[in-house]
Amino acid sequence: MIRTHLFFKTPITMKARFITLDGIDGAGKSTNLAVIKSWFEARKLPVLFTREPGGTPVGEALRKILLNPATQAGLRTETLMMFAARCQHIEDVILPALEKGIHIVSDRFTDATFAYQGGGRGVPLADIEILENWAQGSLRPDLTILLDVPLEVSMSRLSETREKDRFEQEEATFFTRVREAYLQRAATAPQRYAVINSNRDRSLVQADIEAALTQHFQLT
Repeated sequence: MIRTHLFFKTPITMKARFITLDGIDGAGKSTNLAVIKSWFEARKLPVLFTREPGGTPVGEALRKILLNPATQAGLRTETLMMFAARCQHIEDVILPALEKGIHIVSDRFTDATFAYQGGGRGVPLADIEILENWAQGSLRPDLTILLDVPLEVSMSRLSETREKDRFEQEEATFFTRVREAYLQRAATAPQRYAVINSNRDRSLVQADIEAALTQHFQLT
């Protein structure tokens, strides 16, 4: 299980925030997680980094199944496994940390399900919304940093990575639908999303991420 817990002995003067980082495969999430970690560290804010699917023993076990290219799962099964991992994640990691005043940064959350299972696979969004409300209650991210790149950039980056997982092996049309779903969700709730073009010089992307976090936390 990959989880980094950075906790600094600084008085907590603000409500703990739930931040998510999302985007299509190849958008640069792994690279830019380090930027977010550095931002929190520089301000000595208590934070816990986690990921989905995963974050708990149950979630990590389901992650292995979901990402394994050999896995043959129906649309409903895949979606239910995503939410099973998420439910455990919320109960064991996210809510306990937030209640203690520790900020959460999650590499993916429910936006990914709407994008991949909804946009990519075609699972009815209404069905995903039912599961979202059942598994999460009123819990929603306070801020979602959505990294966006053109499809050809995503495909090029994926071709240069290690062996592709079950989702990364999908066709370009799949990722076109996924990207469109992400952008549609961001357009409906611009107050929650910071859409960042990650097909630029790394320093520019980093600056935009830091600006989004600073604005959200109203820090200077």
